[in-house]
Amino acid sequence: MINVLYIGNKLSLKRSNISAISILGPLLETSGYKLQYASTKANKFLRLVDMIWACFMMRKKVDFVIIDTYSTQNFYFAFILSQLCRLLKLKYIPILHGGNLENRLRNTPKLSGLLFNHSRVNVAPSLFIKSVFESYGYSQIVYIPNTLEIQKYPFEERPIKTIKMLWVRSFSSIYNPLLAVKILKQLQEKGFDSELCMVGPDSGDGSFQDVKQLAFELGVSVLFPGKLSKTEWIALAKDYNIFINTTNFDNMPVSVLEVMALGLPVVSTNAGGMPYLIGNGIDGFLVPKDDKMAFVNAIIKLYSEPHLVSDLVINARKKVEQLDWEIVKYQWFDILK
Repeated sequence: MINVLYIGNKLSLKRSNISAISILGPLLETSGYKLQYASTKANKFLRLVDMIWACFMMRKKVDFVIIDTYSTQNFYFAFILSQLCRLLKLKYIPILHGGNLENRLRNTPKLSGLLFNHSRVNVAPSLFIKSVFESYGYSQIVYIPNTLEIQKYPFEERPIKTIKMLWVRSFSSIYNPLLAVKILKQLQEKGFDSELCMVGPDSGDGSFQDVKQLAFELGVSVLFPGKLSKTEWIALAKDYNIFINTTNFDNMPVSVLEVMALGLPVVSTNAGGMPYLIGNGIDGFLVPKDDKMAFVNAIIKLYSEPHLVSDLVINARKKVEQLDWEIVKYQWFDILK
């Protein structure tokens, strides 16, 4: 049996969505791998200490260490853990989640080199982030897409008689949640019967309060159910017919994969990895970042052309079916030998 220590934010907090560690880890377990995890600590300092301690205590028991790697403060966690793995002669595999990791490659090249040049491989969940790393001279990049269990996502085509928009992300400025409220206001001013539901936790950066204040100022009603479990928000999605992704930075978001599987047409910014995931006019719509009118025009087009919607969602479902765990798992098997 192959033993894996998975390092990431395995948290159950109101301010965090389900992270990659809670998705990939259990899938690897169902495939016969033995997983240990770090960390569930909410306090950042205690979390880092717990991660370091897990590496040290498991140094003679694990075959691989997987490290979820993002572009913000977590980058330094990943760097510290990677260097500890080198010291302990542990094979480590960073997963390159951060849609803004290019800033790290550009602004902290020395630390990036120490982290990414000494790993067994670096796993890129999108062809976008793979291409970014290769443009900076990194060669040990393996594309393994984010995955889902497709049978858990019932596909349903939804008529758009009333525009019912769904937004799912944490309330953070990098995801530009204010734009969703502006889109709703513009649609209503144009005379369209429109609704907006924004699902996700408050990240604590002030964005959630800003969104509520803007909705009040514009005189629009927005539903805020808060953070929901995957089962809860999939059930909620049945009541909506368009998904909007307003982000300014992105990689290969699982939330977008999930709504593509469910049958909601997607209108997204063209940020980061989104053009690698969505073919504009083929399985969704891509618009420029922070462009309210481009979003509105795309949504009106979906409202006006039901046959187009049918084509988009069927194509989107076919695409994400290729990301089912039963297909993707063999790529993980190849690197966890």
